[in-house]
Amino acid sequence: MPENCVLVGTVLTDGNSAEDQAVAVVGGLITYVGPLKDLDRSSRPELEILEFPAGSMILPGLVDLHCHGGAGGDFPSGNLATARTAIDFIHRSGTTTLLASLVSASREDLLKGIATLRLLTDEGLIAGIHAEGPFLSHARCGAQDPRFLLHPDLDMLDQLLRAAGGHLRTMTYAPELPGAGALVRMLAEHGVVPSLGHTDSDAATAANSLTRAAELLASSGRTSPSRPTVTHLFNGMPPLHHRSPGPVAACLRLAADGQAAVELIADGAHLDAETVRMVFAIAGGANVILVTDSMAAAGLPDGEYTLGPASVSVTGSVARVRSNGSLAGGTASLLEIVRRTVEAGIDPVVAVTSATAVPAAVIGVQDRAGSLKPGRPADLVVVDSSFHRLLVLRGGRCLPP
Repeated sequence: MPENCVLVGTVLTDGNSAEDQAVAVVGGLITYVGPLKDLDRSSRPELEILEFPAGSMILPGLVDLHCHGGAGGDFPSGNLATARTAIDFIHRSGTTTLLASLVSASREDLLKGIATLRLLTDEGLIAGIHAEGPFLSHARCGAQDPRFLLHPDLDMLDQLLRAAGGHLRTMTYAPELPGAGALVRMLAEHGVVPSLGHTDSDAATAANSLTRAAELLASSGRTSPSRPTVTHLFNGMPPLHHRSPGPVAACLRLAADGQAAVELIADGAHLDAETVRMVFAIAGGANVILVTDSMAAAGLPDGEYTLGPASVSVTGSVARVRSNGSLAGGTASLLEIVRRTVEAGIDPVVAVTSATAVPAAVIGVQDRAGSLKPGRPADLVVVDSSFHRLLVLRGGRCLPP
């Protein structure tokens, strides 16, 4: 593929879909997005027109805020070589911007993982770090190792923040734990998104914590992040019940009000399609973030894998902790999840927005990711009419399948 070119097809970006569009890429940047008929090539006659099969769509590079690895590599181990393997796979699958997620572990292993991911962030391969724990509920630990779950510890958080060097972007926490309020305040003061999850809280506790997190982020004086999130809604929390609504009801209500954004693992294993439709109908796509929660098995056959310290078995592409049968992350790419979301009945434009512009804004990278606009890095994905990958560019570089 030529370095400087024009891609032609239907463009899905910024909540809109337009046919017969052109996206010009020059020197790794997007230089034009608009109708093909209006593209002036007189100053760049060497630009090669690339056309794709009928029905093909050009999307912004996808943005995943929650993934632990892929292609046999993982992030919690702190192994630099395997982390690079995972990142390469994730980029090639269409996710050009990602947060690398850690799991609850010993202080030493967390610091080791952060040191590795800090280096990869400095290299521009990832957008930062997501710490899923260790301040989580024992009752809703899921695949998190209960040996390493702690009540909020501000001294430990300070150590993690210092080690991350400004690259810790989000942290999952349980709001019912003693000290959770102080934890949320400290996260907001450092520009880290508090993400409610792995919680056994009631509705009021969840609502009060998210509301307070939103207030603290808004008053922090920072332009980003924009609002708190909810780590994989429904998973790692009590089920919704009409007389005991729990955190799910509170999270949906606050998302509908725009005060929070909820993650969904819409891979067909973590959530039923009807649940996915319900969340989009209640919260609206602008308040939903599609994520993979992917682990080392993503992109690989069924077999035995690890997620942090946990041994995981994958059967039928569903990952479960061997010791207790809990779901242990996902094996789908974010593009596959977008496709499943569309198959569940969500408008393609809405699904794409929930995997691009919404997560980019949440972590404050909307000026360079999540949208196709002139002047931005040429991070984009071309898919066929069924959302199967045709082409991925990252920084204008064509990535192999």
